[in-house]
Amino acid sequence: MKVNILDLSSPLLFSALLLHQVTRDAGPVKGGTTVIAFVKDPSGYLWELIQRKDSPEPLCQVMLRVGDLKKSEEWYSKVLGMKLLRERDTPEYKYTLGFMGYGPEEISAVIELTYNYGTSSYIKGNAFSQVAVATKDIQKTAEQVKAAGGKVLAGPTTVPTIVAAGAHDQSSSSLSLVTEDPDGWRIIFVQQ
Repeated sequence: MKVNILDLSSPLLFSALLLHQVTRDAGPVKGGTTVIAFVKDPSGYLWELIQRKDSPEPLCQVMLRVGDLKKSEEWYSKVLGMKLLRERDTPEYKYTLGFMGYGPEEISAVIELTYNYGTSSYIKGNAFSQVAVATKDIQKTAEQVKAAGGKVLAGPTTVPTIVAAGAHDQSSSSLSLVTEDPDGWRIIFVQQ
C-alpha cells in the first residue's frame, strides 16, 4: 500500500489514522532510509505504508517470506520474467531482501522476497490466497512455467472476469493458470 505518510491531506492515510491503530510511527526502515509506518486495520491485518515519490502505480510491493532467497530469485526471474532490481543484506537484523519486478521500483509494483537467517520454511495459514500477474498468452506462459521447472497446479482454465467491487461479469471470461513458487506461494496468471 502506498501513501505519502507524512502528508496528512492523503485521504488514505487520514482514514487509516482515524479508523485504525497505528502500530509503528513513520520513520526510516532498520538499516535504511525508506520511510515506513504500520497501521492495523479493523480485522487485525497489518499494513505497511511506504513513502515514495509520486508514481503511476499506487501499489508499492507485496512481501513474501522465503526459505532460500537465491532459489526464489531464480524462480521469479525464470518463471515470471521478473528482474532482480536490488538486494539488501542486513546482518545486524539477520535478514536479506530481494526486490523483484518488471520495471523500476520507484514507479512499479515489486515483490519483496524476505529471507530471515536460519528460517527455511513458513506456515502459510489460510489468510493469503495468491498474487495475480497479467499475461498476453496463457498457453505460452504455461509452457514457459514448465520449461523453467515450475509446477502448473491448475489451468489454463476459463474464469469469469472480475469487475468493479469484486463482482463477476458472467458475460465475459478470462483464461487463468495457477502455479506455485518454491516456498508454496500461489501465483495466478490471468490472460489480458
